[in-house]
Amino acid sequence: MAVLAWDELYIGGTWVPSTRSGRIEVENPATEEIIGSVPDGTAADMRRAVDAARDAFDTGPWPRMEPAERADLIDALAAALTRRAARLAETITGETGLPITVVKPAHTHAAIATLGYYARLIRVTPFEEERPGARFPFRLRRLPTGVVAAIVPWNIPLLGACAKIGPALAAGCTVVLKPSPETPLSACMLAEAAHEAGLPPGVLNVVPAGREAGAALVAHPGVDKVTFTGSTAAGKRIAVACAERTARCSLELGGNAASIVLDDAPAGRVAAGAVGMGLVNNNGEACVVQGRILVPRTREKEIVEAIRAAAETVPPGDPADPATLLGPMITQAHRDRVLGYVGTGIEEGAVLVHGGRRPAGLERGWYVEPTVLSGVGNDMRVAREEIFGPVLTVIAYDGEEEAVAIANDTEYGLSGSVWSADPERAAAVGTRIRAGSIYVNGAFRLDADAPFGGFKESGIGREGGPEALAEFLEPQSMFLPAEARDR
Repeated sequence: MAVLAWDELYIGGTWVPSTRSGRIEVENPATEEIIGSVPDGTAADMRRAVDAARDAFDTGPWPRMEPAERADLIDALAAALTRRAARLAETITGETGLPITVVKPAHTHAAIATLGYYARLIRVTPFEEERPGARFPFRLRRLPTGVVAAIVPWNIPLLGACAKIGPALAAGCTVVLKPSPETPLSACMLAEAAHEAGLPPGVLNVVPAGREAGAALVAHPGVDKVTFTGSTAAGKRIAVACAERTARCSLELGGNAASIVLDDAPAGRVAAGAVGMGLVNNNGEACVVQGRILVPRTREKEIVEAIRAAAETVPPGDPADPATLLGPMITQAHRDRVLGYVGTGIEEGAVLVHGGRRPAGLERGWYVEPTVLSGVGNDMRVAREEIFGPVLTVIAYDGEEEAVAIANDTEYGLSGSVWSADPERAAAVGTRIRAGSIYVNGAFRLDADAPFGGFKESGIGREGGPEALAEFLEPQSMFLPAEARDR
């Protein structure tokens, strides 16, 4: 792909230079080549962006528009992204290393569809309603929260952005978007689409930047709400910063999900699901990855062998090749971190069943073989911590009660799955797992109408569905005098 470059930041409805000359260079993790660059935004740039968003919210037309008017402009943004869909998919594959066959449906089309969903939703959502009240009638109004800081991770650059700006814009909020410094190219294309769609100045501002500028954005007194997707450690710091000034926050954080394989589950189906969910789903770089596979001790050897055989069928390769299902890790440091976990697991007593190395024949790029570890105890680091790579850990259990206990024995609670020949039996077990999303006999599914988020240290709040729209609205109760109500 051609080298992409933006020389300015998108603030206040126009492209403006950064306050300093630093640049962020974007590396293709499959080739180790520089494929683009953008300005490295500063704390001063963030202040300018917040000021623009603040002015757009306080004095501009956006929060005062009828919902249908906002819906029309959100639809226009979706249309502008649709016209860029092929280029977006190529760019996201280049900056993330995610396979193009995953990027097209899950990162590009799903992102655009999310915007369309919120445009449709606000056409039918009552933003005002009359209630009789327990003692006094009143009018309930749902008002936009205000200026939103949206911070998105590198593993879902466009989908993560649209999952935040979709409901925020639909609610009438204005947004400052900070993409990850690893994946700013698709965010700049999003800014171009917003400009083409005719969003009023300051409604959406895009400032690529690093941690220092991001901290300045979170702490800015002009920001009413922070919506963040990323690590639990970073989310905790953001929560503290927001609490200090009583700003709202939504946090979609880490995960360490378990798949419970019941004693009647077909081994082949389980193996295909485990590999699809834990190894090739987003290169394993996803918070919803179910890397802990809990299997009945009586069937451990059978299921481990089935998973090993399935893992052999997904060798890593060029993410731009439509035949590839598993691409490289995002950076060299992250590749080394994932392989470090594998080494630690073996030191702790796990058995390397498959993979665990850099693939032969791929001399460039930050690749990791699909990896399967068996003989894992739930007290090992590879079971306790979020690896964020293509590594499965198989944990044996004795009895359904122990399986549920192991699944819940984690600080996280984002997702989980249960496998059985009897879906209703699996669903019954699923109700006992403390997690935001449960999949029965299936891998990860994401629906724009379904709330997505976690329990415990997996976060606060939800993305998706009417629940996400509500995250960006403040209820106001208005009590009118009797004579006004009678008119």
